[in-house]
Amino acid sequence: MKNMSRNNRTNNLIKWLIIAGDFVIFNIILYLAFKTKLFRNPWSVEDIRMYMLACNFALSIGEYNFPTIIHQRIVGADSILKRSTMLIFTQTLVSYIVLRAFQFDPRVGLPLLAIGSVLLVVIISLRLIERWILKKIRRLGYNTRSVTLVGSNAAIKEFYKKLLNNPTLGYKLQGYYGTLEDLPRQGSVDDFVSLIDTPDELQLGDELYLCIAREKREIIEKTARMCNSRFVKFYYLPIPEETLFLQPALLEDVEVFTTFTSPLEDALNRAIKRLSDIILSALFLLFTCLLLPIIVLIIKWQSPGPIIFKQKRTGLDGNVFYCYKFRSMHVNKEADRVQATKDDPRKYPFGNFMRKTNIDELPQFWNVLLGDMSIVGPRPHMLAHTDQYSKLINKYMIRHFVKPGVTGWAQVTGFRGETHELWQMEGRIERDIWYIQHWSFWLDVRIIWMTIKTIFIRDEKAY
Repeated sequence: MKNMSRNNRTNNLIKWLIIAGDFVIFNIILYLAFKTKLFRNPWSVEDIRMYMLACNFALSIGEYNFPTIIHQRIVGADSILKRSTMLIFTQTLVSYIVLRAFQFDPRVGLPLLAIGSVLLVVIISLRLIERWILKKIRRLGYNTRSVTLVGSNAAIKEFYKKLLNNPTLGYKLQGYYGTLEDLPRQGSVDDFVSLIDTPDELQLGDELYLCIAREKREIIEKTARMCNSRFVKFYYLPIPEETLFLQPALLEDVEVFTTFTSPLEDALNRAIKRLSDIILSALFLLFTCLLLPIIVLIIKWQSPGPIIFKQKRTGLDGNVFYCYKFRSMHVNKEADRVQATKDDPRKYPFGNFMRKTNIDELPQFWNVLLGDMSIVGPRPHMLAHTDQYSKLINKYMIRHFVKPGVTGWAQVTGFRGETHELWQMEGRIERDIWYIQHWSFWLDVRIIWMTIKTIFIRDEKAY
């Protein structure tokens, strides 16, 4: 309990230090703007004071509604980007409303937009740096939170790998009760149950994760009550066999269960995604046109044949479409059946370079513009692979409920490239479905950024 309280105080301190830093940085930007005479018309001292007071008040409103969350244990770059954007948007809008309400004489529209744009870039950069520093601190063993795991199902082991084997999240194992050999055991599940009434004898951390069958409801409820009395955060981790991959949904006021739900079932979300696809694909195609003469010359020089490689792929609702790429291999008869391998003899030197840097994917933005693909989504597979894996993986076809993407969540989280074994494709499908279920505009932004980074940071699976 003391450790959890100490962690909460530390996290609150981190939060307030970052907020204080935002105000310092913001006022430095304002000072430099006036010092360098960024605004053409000279402002009086009273105008400057009023402007800075209104802007700081507006920033307080923004910080209250959208405070930093980098101190949280699990937070993605997309959440940081979204929150930072909403913070600056709120600050800019409230500043404008307040200044106009007080009939502020100088024009403030452009100054607010200029300062807001600079502040947005600075805040996002600071958030990423602050998050990196916090991860380093947690890796050194500070600002950690302890957990207790209870259960013998493989789901506990998988949870342990994902959460506890990453020291940057700041979790450490306090105690484990179960029969899995790879985890340091304090006892069995039965031992844990026998000690619930005497919790002082248990190895309890700040959080407890229980993974047992739902039919043992009495034990689940008893454990939850014990955790509440000991100020330990309780979590129930369902056994995968019991979930049947079903999720709750509402039909009017009746709760039903379905195989999956997705934010993209909403027409507005689909419209937002389509609009961003059109804008970004047009920009990327413009960039492609600039590179096209160089790419054409090198391809023709190193490998005779067409510049563009087109292949039938499985798309939305299982429909077939032609997917376009710059040809990265010599013309061969196995292109529609065999995946590229690391030392594939079919690749020529520049083709190999294009694959590693994703340049070969650029023509797919034409697919995006046409509406066959989205910039972000499950990668489209060859028809032969769709036929093969749909028979081996039960959830495989769920990935076709959305448009395929030029890049995807699976590709930026370690499941890119050749799939030697079935578990690799299963991992890819799990991530594709996770993306479908958790889609947001900001998640797409995060995936695009992670993809762009692979151009400069070599991906070992890019071949």
